[in-house]
Amino acid sequence: MATVLVPVKTTAPALPRDRQRLRPLTLAFAVLVMLASLVPFYWLINTSLKTGAELSSGSLFPTAPSLQNYLEVLQDGKFLTALGNSVIVGVVTTSLALLLASFAAYALARLALPRKGLILAAVLSVTTFPVIAIAAPMFKIWSDLGIYDTLPGLIIPKLTFALPMAIFVLTSFFREIPFELEESALIDGATPFQAFRKVILPLAVPGIATTAILVFISVWNEFLLAVTLTSTPTSRTVPVAIAFFAGTNEFEQPIGTISAASVIVTLPLLLLVLLFQKRIVAGLTAGAIKG
Repeated sequence: MATVLVPVKTTAPALPRDRQRLRPLTLAFAVLVMLASLVPFYWLINTSLKTGAELSSGSLFPTAPSLQNYLEVLQDGKFLTALGNSVIVGVVTTSLALLLASFAAYALARLALPRKGLILAAVLSVTTFPVIAIAAPMFKIWSDLGIYDTLPGLIIPKLTFALPMAIFVLTSFFREIPFELEESALIDGATPFQAFRKVILPLAVPGIATTAILVFISVWNEFLLAVTLTSTPTSRTVPVAIAFFAGTNEFEQPIGTISAASVIVTLPLLLLVLLFQKRIVAGLTAGAIKG
């Protein structure tokens, strides 16, 4: 006699009453945080679409939206040069930071080094130094070395401050990769470097992507070192170039062009986060749950 399997309907367990009451409050709080984050960016776009006397008005919507500010910015050769400089400095600094930080983080996560916690704390202590305290001495040293107002002169200090964050993030991520996988590769005849390159790095892609985006954003937005170590438009990055925007005459404030330039500068970062948001979340939450 054949047995007949009757499907059993299952329902999700009901949430406790306390949690059910908190859900609307949590949703409302999330909406408020989202609005607080989006309103400044919307106001920036709103201002960038205004021209003339309308720039001084506080209207929520431009009465006659215009792309004139964007056209003026994109036709400005100094801004385009600064945009290219930011891309070069950001890509080179991020690449060097990932290369150096991956080796340092692997050593701190895997090797039996004495006082590893103290070493990591010493690395992180670099980020506690106020940039403004070393800007003036660095200006003098860079001038004596002949690398003032050059792109290498910007990459070196930016890399110095980007490395500690990259090492910290990658170290915590490497620690969560099971050592047995690396051990198996070593047993199969791989060298330690081959195990690192072919086993550890592929598994660490979410953490590497997260680190790359965080480093790139910090380098892209950095202003103090960029304005201290440059003096001509040929070496300035985008934040400095925007700060030096001037109107058509001494009585005009270039609010519209500054807003348009800020929108243009923000878009690459926004697209970067949207394209790699899954890897960012995976990297930031790696190691948060064990089991």
